[in-house]
Formats: sequence, structure tokens, C-alpha cells
Amino acid sequence: MESPLHAIARYERDHGLAQNAINRAIVAAGDDSAWSRLERGELAVKDFFPAFEADCRAHGVEVSGARMMAYIAEAAVPRPRMMEAIGRIRARGLRVAALTNNWVTSEVRPGRATLRELFHVFIESSVVGMRKPDPKIYQLTCRELGVEPAQTAFLDDIGRNLKAARALGMTTIKVEDPDVALRELSGVLGFDLAG
Repeated sequence: MESPLHAIARYERDHGLAQNAINRAIVAAGDDSAWSRLERGELAVKDFFPAFEADCRAHGVEVSGARMMAYIAEAAVPRPRMMEAIGRIRARGLRVAALTNNWVTSEVRPGRATLRELFHVFIESSVVGMRKPDPKIYQLTCRELGVEPAQTAFLDDIGRNLKAARALGMTTIKVEDPDVALRELSGVLGFDLAG
């Protein structure tokens, strides 16, 4: 899916905020922040909004949690090219997992069931009670896949998440442009994912 960072950046531009202001506020608020608690499943979305807004305000950023989350929800659409690449990987007999920081929601997300079916393992932070970059969530994913970290390639759009995976021995690829990431992954796997 499109990175939530891109959706947050759009929100910042549309609302006259400095670039990366929200991400800096989230990181500065730490592991007990509303954002972290939401992604660990410790906070319901309705309770997240005021807590998140307070975290941001404490770091000099005025934000509407509900409006920002609407931007993220709008961007949460599976990318067909990436889905096709997952199919090619599976066709070669390799196992694939999704490891996502997410939150519990009652809203219907189009394509979500189809997306889950692409993966052998689907690990959600809000379900397992831990989130990237906690090394334990990567270890859990590897156990569920039946592989060692050194046998995996991990793709993510956030540097902190990649750094933690790399420290465990995973091959990491930063996803800024999906086409570039797929070319890198093709090189790692030794076969073309572009089709």
C-alpha cells in the first residue's frame, strides 16, 4: 500500500504544517505515545484522537487526528504491481509474510481480505501487542514463516523499521518508489519481479 508517510505529508501540505512535523512529534512522544499505543492495540481509535492531538500539541504541532487518519485511510489501497510481485514470489515456492503496524478499526477496508490471502503469514501490530521496530515482532514473523532472519528480505518505508530488521540479519530494502524496490528485490531473489 502507499506509505502512510505520504498521506501524512499531504495532510501537512494541505494544512500549512512544516514538512515532517507530525512524524517528528510522533517520534518525540516516544514509545508510550498515543500513536504507539494505537498500533499495539492498547488504544481504541476514538480514544486515540484526543491523545494524539495532545502529543502533537506538546511538540508544537496542531493537528486534527480524525482528518489526518482520513488521509491515511484514503491512501490505504493495495498496489497492483506489488500484489503481482507477491504472486511471482509465491509461484517460485517462496513463503511471504506481511508485517504491519496497524490499528483495530470497525471500518470496512476494500481489498483487505484479498490482500491477506496473498500471504502465508500476516502479522498485525494491533493483534500481537507489539510494533515495529521492536525486534520481537520481526522474530515472531520469522518463526511463523519458519525461517531465520538471515534468510529473509524485509521491505519497509521507514528507516527505523529497516534498521531494526538489519540488526537481526535481514536483508532490507527501503520502499520509496515501488518500481525501484521491486528491482532491488529482484536482484536479491535472483529473478525478475516486473514480469
